[in-house]
Amino acid sequence: MNTDTDRDRGVLTTADREYLLGERELSHAQSERNAEARIRRRIENGILDFDLLTHYLDGSDRRQVFDGATDDEALIDGLTAMLSFAYIGLKEQGVDFERVLEPAVRGAETAYAVDQLAANVDVTVTFEVETEVESSLDGVEARLDEGTPVAPRELFSLVMERETDLAGYDRITLRVEDGAADENDHVDRLADYLDADVRFPTDSLAVLSWSE
Repeated sequence: MNTDTDRDRGVLTTADREYLLGERELSHAQSERNAEARIRRRIENGILDFDLLTHYLDGSDRRQVFDGATDDEALIDGLTAMLSFAYIGLKEQGVDFERVLEPAVRGAETAYAVDQLAANVDVTVTFEVETEVESSLDGVEARLDEGTPVAPRELFSLVMERETDLAGYDRITLRVEDGAADENDHVDRLADYLDADVRFPTDSLAVLSWSE
């Protein structure tokens, strides 16, 4: 996961990145809600902008954007995360990912054939997902490695049941319920057990860190 906040502005500003990573605290709950609303609007408008980029951005500019795709792991990771974000967002709303994937691939293949090959093509898109349920703790470990927030009880179960060594993590971000005092108490007790420092950058995030 790319946690470099000091990049040029994209969909997110540097301040947005710092806020999402728990590195920037806002003084009031209303300020947090305002920041989250701004981020949502930027994401929504960023998605809508891709309609313009697809149809009006010059091909040479597009190729320069993807010029490092063969060896730029950060770019590949970003593209993977972009698709994952769209996939889970649609899944949560009950929309099949194929609804956007199929016309996207078909339209792109058709346009590429006309532009690059001066030919017309028939495009068939097959998309199939098979999901097998594994141990929930396997998923928790994977999210920790990615730097993705986990629930306090998930981390506690990982430590108690798997006896997972957390020494390799500089910090762990926890997802807590907004305004749930008992959840925050649970985080405090977990931090004490793990001999970690804890802070709550937002109502919904807690960050565990270890002093050297």
